Amino acid sequence: MVPDVGATRLRGMFDAAGWQVLTVKYGRLLEELFAREGGDALRRRIDEMSNPEYQRLLRCTAAQLRDRLPDTPELARLVAAVDDDTLRAAVRDLGGHDMRAVGDAFARIDDTRPTVIFAYTVKGFGLPSEGHPHNHSALLTAEQFAELATRSGMSVEAPWQRFEADTAAGRVCAATAERLRRPPVPPGAVPPLPTDIGRTPSGRATTQAALGRALLDLLREAPQAARRVVTLSPDVSSSTNLGGWVNKVGVWSPDERRDWFDDDPETVLHWREHPTGQHLEFGIAEGNVVGALGELGATWSRWGQPLLPIGVLYDPFVERALEPWSFGIYAGGQSILVGTPSGVSLAPEGGAHQSITTASVGLEQPGCTSYEPAFAIEVEWILLASLARLGRPDGTSTYLRLSTRPVDQTSAAVPADAAARERRRKQVVAGAYALRRTSGTPALTIAAMGAVVPEALAAAQRLESMGTAVDVVVVTSPGLLFDAVRARSGHGQADTGVLGAAFPAHRAAPLVTLLDGHPHTLAFLAGINQVRATHLGVTRFGQSGDLESVYRYHGIDADSVVAAALDLV
Repeated sequence: MVPDVGATRLRGMFDAAGWQVLTVKYGRLLEELFAREGGDALRRRIDEMSNPEYQRLLRCTAAQLRDRLPDTPELARLVAAVDDDTLRAAVRDLGGHDMRAVGDAFARIDDTRPTVIFAYTVKGFGLPSEGHPHNHSALLTAEQFAELATRSGMSVEAPWQRFEADTAAGRVCAATAERLRRPPVPPGAVPPLPTDIGRTPSGRATTQAALGRALLDLLREAPQAARRVVTLSPDVSSSTNLGGWVNKVGVWSPDERRDWFDDDPETVLHWREHPTGQHLEFGIAEGNVVGALGELGATWSRWGQPLLPIGVLYDPFVERALEPWSFGIYAGGQSILVGTPSGVSLAPEGGAHQSITTASVGLEQPGCTSYEPAFAIEVEWILLASLARLGRPDGTSTYLRLSTRPVDQTSAAVPADAAARERRRKQVVAGAYALRRTSGTPALTIAAMGAVVPEALAAAQRLESMGTAVDVVVVTSPGLLFDAVRARSGHGQADTGVLGAAFPAHRAAPLVTLLDGHPHTLAFLAGINQVRATHLGVTRFGQSGDLESVYRYHGIDADSVVAAALDLV
C-alpha cells in the first residue's frame, strides 16, 4: 500500500515529454452516481481521500460505508439513496476493471505520438484479500479458490478449458487467434566477419582506443557486416574513443539534420545526423542505453534481421544499467556492453570514477561472456569473436572491460608465425594464455588481467633476477575460465582445453593473481591445480593521484606483487 500515489506526478512527466496521456479512473457505476444530485461531492471525496483511507473502505460493510464515506449533508443524502449492494460495488468500481471504459480509452488513442494509459485498479479485486495492506503475499484457501472458480464460470478441475468453438466467445477467440497469427520469421545470417584483421599494434596504446580502431578496421575489411553494427553511448562518445567511428558512419536521425559545426576548424567530432547513421547518442541515461541495446539485440528473432549493437559507457556506471541490460539478455536481446575506462587505472579522477566490482559482475552475469583484454590486439580479436556470437539462436552477449592506461604493445609478444598467431588468438578468445614461460619448472605463477599486466611482467623479471623462476599467464575472461573449471567437475558444458593450455598441471606452482578490480574475481584460479595462492586487487574506494601512487595505495604495483610472491615461495 502506497500512502502517496504518484499518478498525478507521473502523468505530468509523460505529458511534458510529449506523450498523449489518458486516464481511466472510474467505471460506469461510479460515473452514473457522479451524474446524480450530490455526485460532484462524491467525486471530490474519492479524489481527495488518501490511498490508505480508500483501501480501508474496500473492507467495510455497507453500514460502515454510510458512516465513513459522507463528509457533507449533500453526500450523505446520495449515499442514503443507494442500496447496500450498489454502495459496496461503487467504492471498488475503478476504471481499470471496466473493460468498456478501457476500450473507450483505446479508441481515443492518437496514433501520431506515443500514448500512456493510467488505469486505476484494486489489488486483489474480487478476492477476500482486496484492500488489505498485507495482501502482497496472500494466498487463497482451497474453499476461496473454488468459490472464485464458480463465480468466474470456471472449473478447479479443468482450469485451462477453452470456450466451446460454436459459442460467441469461442468464435471471437478463434478469430482473434487467426488475426494475431504470424508466419515464423527465419533468422537471417550476419554477413561474414573476419577473425583477425591482421595488424600488429606497436608503440603505446590503450584498450579503450583499440575499440575505436577495431571498429574502423571492420568498416574497411568487412563493410557488409559493419553496416549491421549500431553503437550507443550516454554522452561519452568522444571521451571513449568512438569519434572516428562516428565521423565515418554518422548519427542516426529520422530526418537529415544540418551539422552547424561542420565548418568549425576546431571541431573534431562531426555529428552528421541522417536516417542511415549507425550511432545513437543518449544523455546521461545509462538505463536508456541498455534498454535500447536489448531491443536492438532482439531484431534477429523478431524480424529476421540481425543487428550488432554495442553500448559504450563509463565502467563505474555499468551497475546503474545492470538490471535493464540483464532483463534484455533474458528476453533474447544479444549485445555487447563496453565499460570504459575501468578500475583505479583512471587514477586522476578519484573514487567516483574508479570501478571495483564490475570485473566480477561480468563473470556472474548469465547469458554473457565477460572479457578484460590487456593489449590492443586482444581487443580486436575479442570484439570480432563477440560480434560473431550475436544475432543467432544460440548467441550470447558480451561485456568488455577496457582501460585508458597506455601500455607498451610490444609486451604482448604477438607471434610472427601465422599458425602461432592463430593459436594465440584462439587462446585469447578462450579466456587465457601464457605470456611468459620460464625455462624449466616454475617456482611461481603470476596470473594477471587487464591494465596491470605490465606490473606482472615487471615483477616476474625482478623475481627471476633473485633466482625465482616465474610464469606469467594473462587472463582475458575469468568467466570462461570459471565455466571450464566447473565443466571439468561435471557441472555444465564448456571448453576445458584452456585450463591445460594456460595452467598445465606439470607447471603447477604457487599462484599470485592480480587485477584492477576486486581480487575475488580470480581467486578461483588457485583451485585449478590446488596450489597455495595470494590474490591482489582493489577492495576499497580509490584516491586521486598519479598511477604509480594509486597502484601502490591499493597494493597492485610491482613491489606488492614481488612481496606477495616472496611470501609464497
